[in-house]
Amino acid sequence: MTTFRTKRTLLASAALIASALAAPALAADYHAPLTSWGKPNLEGNWTNSSLTRLERDAQYGNRLEMTAEEVGKLEGERQAIVKREGQKTDPNASLADVNGSCEVKGYTGGPACGYNGAWTDPGDVVMRVGGKPRTSFITSTPDGRVPATKPGIKVADRRAAPATQNDNPEGRSLGERCLMSFGFSSGPVMQPQLYNSNYQFVQTKDELAIWVEMVHDVRHIRIGGTHRNDGVRTWMGDSIAHWDGDTLVAETINYSPQQAFRGADENLKVTERFTRVGPGRVLYQFKVEDPTVWATAWGGEYEFVTAKGSLYEYACHEGNYGLEGILSGARAEDAEAARKTAAK
Repeated sequence: MTTFRTKRTLLASAALIASALAAPALAADYHAPLTSWGKPNLEGNWTNSSLTRLERDAQYGNRLEMTAEEVGKLEGERQAIVKREGQKTDPNASLADVNGSCEVKGYTGGPACGYNGAWTDPGDVVMRVGGKPRTSFITSTPDGRVPATKPGIKVADRRAAPATQNDNPEGRSLGERCLMSFGFSSGPVMQPQLYNSNYQFVQTKDELAIWVEMVHDVRHIRIGGTHRNDGVRTWMGDSIAHWDGDTLVAETINYSPQQAFRGADENLKVTERFTRVGPGRVLYQFKVEDPTVWATAWGGEYEFVTAKGSLYEYACHEGNYGLEGILSGARAEDAEAARKTAAK
């Protein structure tokens, strides 16, 4: 039997999701630019680069917004790191000094230490929505985090390397194989990464095409179309859209099983809303559903802002010697292990 408390919790969650995906309030004096066929023009080069992430850091508790002091501290730390990383590396510095200087807020060691300020985005700031600094993209849960999965559902930790990861190319990540973006920048849900969090929107009457700079993916969102029914599950899923007033609403299902999003794939449905809310600003709202993984839907929002400059080709396969080196090194380790076994 569903208890009153459970009902109240479910109703509260539903209210939060509805609030997150409600039609945005536009400035009274703002009118979105229109296409020649009379729809809001979403075209342009956009970025979602941000110090704010999908899930909220525990230090902010249930607060959706940061204080001015918190914003100043976080953005100040980031600018200090960028300034330090932009300096030439001291050839006499110890490895510990070099690694210690490359830590980026949100990253401790790991991939961030392979890049200096020339790679990471020096304009990283806290994400604003309607001018308000946000603590997380997720707004549907009080703590700003992905809700717990259903009992018995285990989401694999993709950071944990399986013993077979170096046996074949298929064991490595999609990004390393130059098939899809690192992380989930291509989406949906589209999320910023360490660098290259840039997108180009190209719009026609029948389609919104989104070129994702990282790695080189293009999302095709068919406006007014219907979902394919041939059983094929595609990269970034199968997206169709319709206009709800001045908002383009896109629904995506049938994701490739190789592109599972937080443990959901076969039954995953993501609904996105794109709305021009000001000069150089597009409000991006999202709702995530998979009844086999989560008991309730969840979602949130952030704003794309105009990107500086153009997008460039991410020629991932050009000189991709990293993957070859990883597999070659693993085969050398296999040969050495076999030699030691034979010697015994």
